[in-house]
Amino acid sequence: MEERCTRHSCSAHSCGLCCTKIQNISVKKGNTSILSHVNLHIHCGELTALIGSNGAGKSTLLKALLGEIPHTGEILFEKKNENLMKKPIIGYVPQKLEFDLSSPMSVLDVFAATQSKRPVWFGASKKIRQKVLESLQRVEAEQLIDRPIGVLSGGELQRILLALALEPIPNILLLDEPVAGIDQNGLKLFYQMVADLGKNYDLSIILVSHDLQLVAKYADRVAFLNHGTVESCGAPREVFASQPVKDLFGMLE
Repeated sequence: MEERCTRHSCSAHSCGLCCTKIQNISVKKGNTSILSHVNLHIHCGELTALIGSNGAGKSTLLKALLGEIPHTGEILFEKKNENLMKKPIIGYVPQKLEFDLSSPMSVLDVFAATQSKRPVWFGASKKIRQKVLESLQRVEAEQLIDRPIGVLSGGELQRILLALALEPIPNILLLDEPVAGIDQNGLKLFYQMVADLGKNYDLSIILVSHDLQLVAKYADRVAFLNHGTVESCGAPREVFASQPVKDLFGMLE
């Protein structure tokens, strides 16, 4: 009989719930192993924070999951009440994107370019505009629809990137340190929003982060990546209490 997963399992064994399985992901560069047999098991509706030192392979793991770099292993998604596994729809929010600050392109133009074959200089149809408004409402940013991309603050831009990653609604959402350059209040709002989106839309979320205080408050689970593999994984309190994490980050107050 196959073992059923618990709510805080990080292994890749069978699960009767809706979940994402990352199985034996390995990445090599030449003869150097960057990632070695990474396994994570994430339930829908959960926010899993991926922590580790600089160069531990966190961003490499996300790139492998996105299919951007060669790797072995696989990522699978299991829907509720279905026995078949399939490749999931993945949404991605990068750390930052470079935009021409002098560009007159608006938030609406950016969305329209991804949702219609019609050239953006012809303007968006009412149907597209309504669809974009609905996308922006998910991240409480509908007021930005006509704002030029170049004048957005760091927090506003990250909300736009998050809204783009949620169109269409993915099965798994990957966020690679998406809050760089955002002030403390903006950080808290972003983490709360991501946690709420995960539960409201039943998403499996992996968030790369160095903000341990916020991870402790908002993450359902934490995965500690060290020496190219997941060294510990579980509830934030459990992982932060482990000796390797204490040695790297110190005590979390």
